[in-house]
Amino acid sequence: MDEILKYFPNLTDLQIEQFQKLDFLYHDWNEKINVISRKDIDSLYTKHILHSLGIAKVMKFEPGTTVLDVGTGGGFPGIPLAILFPETRFYLIDVIAKKIKVVQGVVDALELKNVKAEQKRAELVKGDFDFIVSRAVTNMPDFVSWIHDKIKKQHKHKLKNGILYLKGGDLAEELKDFPNATLYDLADYFEDEFFETKKVVHLPLKFKP
Repeated sequence: MDEILKYFPNLTDLQIEQFQKLDFLYHDWNEKINVISRKDIDSLYTKHILHSLGIAKVMKFEPGTTVLDVGTGGGFPGIPLAILFPETRFYLIDVIAKKIKVVQGVVDALELKNVKAEQKRAELVKGDFDFIVSRAVTNMPDFVSWIHDKIKKQHKHKLKNGILYLKGGDLAEELKDFPNATLYDLADYFEDEFFETKKVVHLPLKFKP
């Protein structure tokens, strides 16, 4: 928890309480439904929560923003971002029902009113969003094919509407067909060696009527 406060020192008392509760909630749920690997659960705040909040170092969501989290797994990056941005609406989806059960359990325990969770494929989602976030669920070409028609037309942020994607390693080959993608190194924001190769990829997408 100290790591969160180190990089996000202006949290409200409620936000601090919610972030603190995540430790118990994920350990408890993980005993019943394994959504985080055994070796990672003890590094929850670094490898999952702080990693998710890397998006917040690149983008400060304005009130009323709508965000789709595709392949959310146990709720990452959506739940940490929803705590940090309570006036932003998050829609968390995953194709695996037991993962959404965990997400809903955590959301209910934290009383997060700005999160909707559902078992659904990205291609079947109706509506459009300011941003679509994800954490390395697939390669970028496939990901874009799933969600390219779900972007809102009107921009209200410095970064244009589109994808904010958490991924690590060398992305040159994967992004060769996306020259307008911008990479942000999380090592520029966080000191832990875990972030040395981790990035946020911003890929603006045009509205598709």
